Amino acid sequence: MTMNRRILLWRRLIEALQGLVILGLPFLRIRGESALRFDIPTLRLHFFGVGLWMEEFFLVLIALIFFIFLVILITLLFGRVWCGWACPQTVIIDYTHFVDRRKKVAGIGLVPAYAATFVVSVIVGANLIWYFVSPYEFFGRLFYQSLGSVIWGFWIVLTTILFLNLAFVRHRFCATVCPYAKLQSVLYDSGTLLIAFDPRRKNECTNCMACVRTCPVGIDIRQGQNAACINCAECIDECTNTMARRGRKTLVGYFFGLPGEGGRILRQSVALIGSLSVASFGFLLYLSFSRVLLDMTVLPNYDFAPRMSDRGTAVNSYLLSIENRGSDDLELAVKVSAKVNGVEIVPKNVSVKAGQYRRIPVYVSLGRSTAMGKAVSIEISLEAPGSNGIEVVRKAHFMVPEG
Repeated sequence: MTMNRRILLWRRLIEALQGLVILGLPFLRIRGESALRFDIPTLRLHFFGVGLWMEEFFLVLIALIFFIFLVILITLLFGRVWCGWACPQTVIIDYTHFVDRRKKVAGIGLVPAYAATFVVSVIVGANLIWYFVSPYEFFGRLFYQSLGSVIWGFWIVLTTILFLNLAFVRHRFCATVCPYAKLQSVLYDSGTLLIAFDPRRKNECTNCMACVRTCPVGIDIRQGQNAACINCAECIDECTNTMARRGRKTLVGYFFGLPGEGGRILRQSVALIGSLSVASFGFLLYLSFSRVLLDMTVLPNYDFAPRMSDRGTAVNSYLLSIENRGSDDLELAVKVSAKVNGVEIVPKNVSVKAGQYRRIPVYVSLGRSTAMGKAVSIEISLEAPGSNGIEVVRKAHFMVPEG
């Protein structure tokens, strides 16, 4: 009889897709930059075509708050579905399932299993680094033996930790160390999705122990809920196969709440956390779309004291600190305005590349009609014609020198 492994096949498919995304994402480039990477030298986060500077990391904080609420909501609804279906620890352990098979026979057979696990650890360790150092730069520097001691050090440490974890700890990490697993008992309620044995049909159990033998963390699902359960659903597949031979349905399955208690999906806690998730996501969208792509700070240029020119006009100098946070190069028109006539600024145009920070000196002059020894309020502005009307205006004080 053909074994029915429906849930396992779906899990393997999702794990393969996840592996493809995690390994392939660093190689994806949008507008010449990595799709997702934190560049340490510039302290800039590249996120799918958007570059976030360190001073904009409040967006990351809001995104983290949204993510926390989302994790709580998913846990309330679907329990440890993350642990069994999407957690990188579970996924990589499933990719190295040959270690568990070889451990049963031990001996020399463990050598190729550990060797393959080491190769996986090397790849995963490098993949983690690619989210900080572009893989194109990584392989180029590796080829020319200029990777550097820092990157080499991180790669060796990550590979060592991953190998020890995958070779010796494995699912014991989920059952004993993982903080998210310990948090489950706090987040669960009477309507959370569980994998459970139906006690109403316990007399139908053949005591074949298939569900216990297949469990990666070694629990007996028939004894009730256990904090070590990672919801991998392998016990469901085994029980489904066993009971199918007798023409009956599985005794182990997914239930919202304990079997027979009829838990509800929509409930007060779900509505509350769901509302907080939607609110935080809406706030994140608002901040993202209202994000300022061009910023400017006007500072006095202390290397150029206010003075009178040969034409009798007053001249002040300023330093414009310009930051282009967008993904396009900008040609900016520099303008100045005041309540008095005859105000001019030089230069009248500047260019700032995408992601560039520039400090540019400018010179502002006022006509002879301005009273000596007084400060005049002026406005210096940057405009990017044809770039969605980007404009930045900053106020400054113009000092008219005496004599």
